[in-house]
Amino acid sequence: MESRLLAVISHITPIGWIIALIINSNNKQEYTSYFIRQNLAIYLAGILLSVIAILPILGWIISGIGSVILLIFWIMSLIWSLSGEMRPVPWFGEKAQEWFKGL
Repeated sequence: MESRLLAVISHITPIGWIIALIINSNNKQEYTSYFIRQNLAIYLAGILLSVIAILPILGWIISGIGSVILLIFWIMSLIWSLSGEMRPVPWFGEKAQEWFKGL
């Protein structure tokens, strides 16, 4: 399967991420792995924001603002995967490549 297509599939829900991970594990392609790692960081940040949202008022504010920022990062990543660019999302994109280099 084409590397760019798998990178886009990894953006489409966590199920798509799992599918892209499984297909890419058989025949690792750096382009696909790059976006799999980046999306994992975005999904984990979303889970963290969900946990923070448990806190009244301040947690809701942080979670709301953080969710909008994560949505923007996700859209940026999706556009870059469609265009063929391997650019990290701001703040944690480079770290995601280090943290999850085994994927």
